[in-house]
This record gives sequence, C-alpha cells and structure tokens, in this order.
Amino acid sequence: MSNFCVSTDSGCDLPADFCKEKMISAYHMKYFIDGKDMSDSMNPEDCRQFYKRMREGSVPKTSQMTPFEFVNYWTGLWEKYKLPIIHIALGSGISGTYSNSLIAKDLFLEKNKEAEVFIVDSTLASIGYGMLAVKAAQLREEGKSLEDCISWLEKNKIYINTYYTTDDLKYLYRSGRVSKTGAILGTALSINPILNLDKEGHLKVREKVRGRKKAFNRIYEIIKELVINPNEQTVYICHSDCQDEAEAFSAALIDKFGFKDSFINYIGPTIGSHSGPGLIAAFFFGKERTI
Repeated sequence: MSNFCVSTDSGCDLPADFCKEKMISAYHMKYFIDGKDMSDSMNPEDCRQFYKRMREGSVPKTSQMTPFEFVNYWTGLWEKYKLPIIHIALGSGISGTYSNSLIAKDLFLEKNKEAEVFIVDSTLASIGYGMLAVKAAQLREEGKSLEDCISWLEKNKIYINTYYTTDDLKYLYRSGRVSKTGAILGTALSINPILNLDKEGHLKVREKVRGRKKAFNRIYEIIKELVINPNEQTVYICHSDCQDEAEAFSAALIDKFGFKDSFINYIGPTIGSHSGPGLIAAFFFGKERTI
C-alpha cells in the first residue's frame, strides 16, 4: 500500500500515461504561445506540434510555477490521498520554481495542519528529475519508508549526469546561453555546443565541437569516462523533435556501453521553449557531478 505521494511537474518530461501507470502526480506547467495560454499535456503528439510551431517562427514563453499554483495542486493531492507528499522540483540552478515551492509549503501547511510536504531540489532539469520521480515511485512500491526515500534521493541526485547537444544556436541565444555574435558565428561554422549541469544544477556550455557527428562522438567519450555500471541501469534520452536521431543515439549507447535498456521521450515546452528543436540529451548514473 502506498505510504506517500510522489509529486513533480511536467518539466520532468515523462509521458502522462507513464506517470499515471507509476502513480506519479505531475502538475501541468503553463506556457504562452501565439497569443494563447497553454498547459503542457505531457503528450508526444502535442510536443511534435509545439516544435512545428517553433520552426514556423512562434516564440513560446514559460513561467515559473507560482506559490498559489503549488498550494492548489498540493491541496488536490492531500484531499484525494491524505498521504504525505514528496515533491521533486526542477533544479534551483535552472529556475525559481523551487524557491516558490518553499514559500508555498508554509502557506499550504497553514491551511492543512495535518498534512506533510517534503521538497527535493533535484539540481536537475528535464528527464533528469523525471528519473528521481521514477526512483521514488519504485522505492514506494518496494515498501520503503518516506524517510528512506528522501534520503536516497538527496544522496544520489548528484550522481545523475547529463550531456546535451544541439545544432541550432539561435534558441540558446534567446535563453542567454550564448551571445548573439557567438550564435551567428557558431551557426556559420556548424558549431554544436555540448552542455551539462554542474553540481548545483546550473546549465553550462562544456565544450564547442564543429559538426553534429563529432559532438555525438565527444559525448560518447565523456560517457565512457563517467558512467558506472551501465549494465545495471536504464539510460534516459530526451529530444526536441528529432526522434530518429534519438533512437540511433540510444542504440549506439546500448551498443557501446552495455546499458540494459533505454527510455526515450520528448523534451516538453518547459525546457523546449528555451532549447528549441534539434536538442538531444542523455541522462545516466555515473561519477559525482563536479564541473
């Protein structure tokens, strides 16, 4: 029997059907595009349409999950389940959503004095914190206590490594990751940046490689250096509308390193609004993130 709720938001980039199956509750984050307020459906087909609109020139905008939204969301979970809530948040190095969750916790507990909420700053983005939600659901299924689950998440989140690459720098320019000059020159020279998250969860440009194939080859070299026991883990891959490349990337990772399997899904609007189409990322357990 479940003894706590696993909560997160749609920026975790897990499909809605998968979350329902695993009993992971996810708040559907809001975004604005083409004059309309939208919410992330966590549906692959909707993601395809989202990136189609970006390619046609639409410029989406995202907003942080507000304390008011947190309180309403958690109130619904509490009224439905009457169980403690573990909320796994988008990393504080990426967004202010985590800070808003701390404000919301006090407001929520004032109104629901018997409730319990525990918030984990994932220090991760996209399916990286989706991995933590999946693990929390697994630990719950195994009968682990709330305390044991929180302890595991806090101890092991630092071992989730991620490496991204993209071949279109204009979206990174819009999000402030590269300069305008860098975006223009990089595009002209076919520069593919390799990005990762540091220990605190800040997105960093680690290297700049000329050519997409060379960027993938460099990522393979980095994964070889960092991965631990790949045969015992699933490699998680997310992409912004480049499914065929993501599947080829997955097959190469399994072939080269012996991952037991892979999990592939779309990057949703929360991250995709800033990365744009064409980004691919791999997430795996390895050595402690330090850079």
